[in-house]
Amino acid sequence: MSETEPEATLVGAKPAVAPYDTAPVLPGAATGRPGVHPALVILGIVLASLSMRPALSGASPLLGEISRHFHLAATGSSLVTTLPLLFMGLGSIVAPKLARRWGTETVLCAALLLQGAGIVLRTAPLPAALFVGSMLVGATIAPLNVLMPGLMKRDFPGRATGMTALYSTALILGATLSAATAVPLEQALGSWQGSLASWAVLVVVAAAVWVPQTTLVRRGPVASAHADRATAAGPAAEHPKLTRTPLAWQITLFMGAQSLVTYVLIAWLPTIFTDHGMSQAQAGLVFATNTLVQAIGTFVVPVLAGRMRSQRLLAVGVVALMASGISGLLVAPVAGAWLWATLCGLGQGGALGLALTLMVLRTHDAHTAARLSGMAQTWGYLLAAIGPFTLGAVRQTTGDWTLPIVLLLLVCAGLAALGLGAGRDRKISDR
Repeated sequence: MSETEPEATLVGAKPAVAPYDTAPVLPGAATGRPGVHPALVILGIVLASLSMRPALSGASPLLGEISRHFHLAATGSSLVTTLPLLFMGLGSIVAPKLARRWGTETVLCAALLLQGAGIVLRTAPLPAALFVGSMLVGATIAPLNVLMPGLMKRDFPGRATGMTALYSTALILGATLSAATAVPLEQALGSWQGSLASWAVLVVVAAAVWVPQTTLVRRGPVASAHADRATAAGPAAEHPKLTRTPLAWQITLFMGAQSLVTYVLIAWLPTIFTDHGMSQAQAGLVFATNTLVQAIGTFVVPVLAGRMRSQRLLAVGVVALMASGISGLLVAPVAGAWLWATLCGLGQGGALGLALTLMVLRTHDAHTAARLSGMAQTWGYLLAAIGPFTLGAVRQTTGDWTLPIVLLLLVCAGLAALGLGAGRDRKISDR
């Protein structure tokens, strides 16, 4: 049976709510959710996206200060970025189940509020609070990661790639803003704790935009929970298991490998520069440049990908940019820092934008897109969590950054191979 056939076509089956990308758009609601204006949904997506990275990238320029404050070794410092990734992967497992039970909008709103609590908890005096807060931050980013692609395909079925470009660009802008202002905020507020805690304000503002959406959806004539069941997890008999689909694994591992490279650079790029003699303030600015130019890749690549039948050359191109920048760190880490950060950023942003777009392009409906998003981000972030800790341990063992950087280049080679598979013009349901 085709993935796009509604449940009612099964013999003896009861009529079910249609998947979002086949449901009619009700009068007065371009999103298909009565009483919810599309502008409110877009604003919620943008603000949530802006708030997803600051808790991670805002900590990177301060990692040296945090390590000195708690007397952490390199492996201990890496846990500040590794634990959020690990719990982003674990949280991705339960996100679809929570959406089926409570509705996507309610889960997103609650996740934002809990993320704010995790950000504040990390600034408590005890080292344990730093790590527990990092776990909470990762676990609450997970529902945003998993549910956003399905929500965009559901509410904007004709503009899914454009919304993906907007979402991923806002994601990168949030990371850029936090990276660029982390050290200045530390100086202005008098401590690294104040700099980290300040990002809880953005998270609370984003949550406030989702509050009326949860209310409107509950009162609307179409129950969000029913729709989320059609989107987040339909009956297994109607859909092939994604874990048995090579294309799904290629997208999943592409997501994981590009995330591994990105989060290694988030964790260690400023430290690589300072270890070679660059000042902390300048390293923060170079790192901010890296995250800023990622916005170019995250906006341009999804738009280009949506106009192509195959995205294989696009995948190889973004990986080549990333690998060129990483190679430069071996040759002249300080002298060419701005160039290497720019090349890496263009490749990182393009790879992220392509990974998110492939979840939309390789599926027929919002149901499968949400399931693929859950799989890709569960296993992808669990894979990514290995990176910062492993490379930190290798750096601590070898005493320099040569071997860790070579290992990153090997990951890039694997990423290019995965892109060649995931970029083929096929759908998950193709036999």
